[in-house]
Amino acid sequence: MAPGFDIVVVAVVGLAIIVGVLIAAGSTGVYDRIGQGDLDLDSEGPSASGAGAEALRDEEIRQMVAARNDRRAARGKPPLDVDEEIRRLTPEASVDAGLREEIRQLVIARNARRAARGQEPLDVDAETERRVQELGGG
Repeated sequence: MAPGFDIVVVAVVGLAIIVGVLIAAGSTGVYDRIGQGDLDLDSEGPSASGAGAEALRDEEIRQMVAARNDRRAARGKPPLDVDEEIRRLTPEASVDAGLREEIRQLVIARNARRAARGQEPLDVDAETERRVQELGGG
């Protein structure tokens, strides 16, 4: 072995340990956020459901129907009624008893997670109805 090799190995390993500790100390909380986002059931932030999602969906459908009308006009065909086409493409959502019970079970599970974190539990019936209304059911 070359003279001084032991010193270089110890120095590199020591430096790597120091850099690793500094990186780990600077990234606290990064791993706590893994898996959280708009689709996380426990997130209290903005969600891709409810009236906002419905408005976004309707706007996207409106854009697709407008593009379809442009293609029809280019072929010499009469345009479609945009509002009627949106009503045709977006039927009313209905929530049956099975889906309502599944939503209720999800709310109960969410309450268990909230209780484990020390948060106040939600009113199961009220939260179930709120989520059913988000789906457009009654």
